[in-house]
Amino acid sequence: MKRESLFQVIKFTLFSASAGIIQTLVFTLLNELAKMQYWPAYLISLVLSVLWNFTLNRKYTFKSAANVPIAMAKTFGFYLVFTPLSTWLGHLADQAGINEYIIFAVTLLTNFVTEFLFTKFVVYRGQENTAK
Repeated sequence: MKRESLFQVIKFTLFSASAGIIQTLVFTLLNELAKMQYWPAYLISLVLSVLWNFTLNRKYTFKSAANVPIAMAKTFGFYLVFTPLSTWLGHLADQAGINEYIIFAVTLLTNFVTEFLFTKFVVYRGQENTAK
């Protein structure tokens, strides 16, 4: 792995961890205090973490001057697939009696890996390190 790619993985991991903390806190507040069902609590917490993660990774990890609306549209496209699929599978797992925090953790890990790959190879392909 090239040094630059290693640093991207490290930065993406740290920013994703911060987004994961935000998502976990929001999910926990909605789940425990608001007594919200799994899927709406998950969706709200996911949207907030995606906005946070997109902003930080665009500027600091990939250092891209790519058109923000286009980059966000590509990211939105990723979540058009990931969100319904993960929400539906999470709901099925919840209905099967699996603990919501286990479901949540597996979903976070899956999101982390797939989002990095999609962001690097689709969203910012050929547009990394273009910001001044």
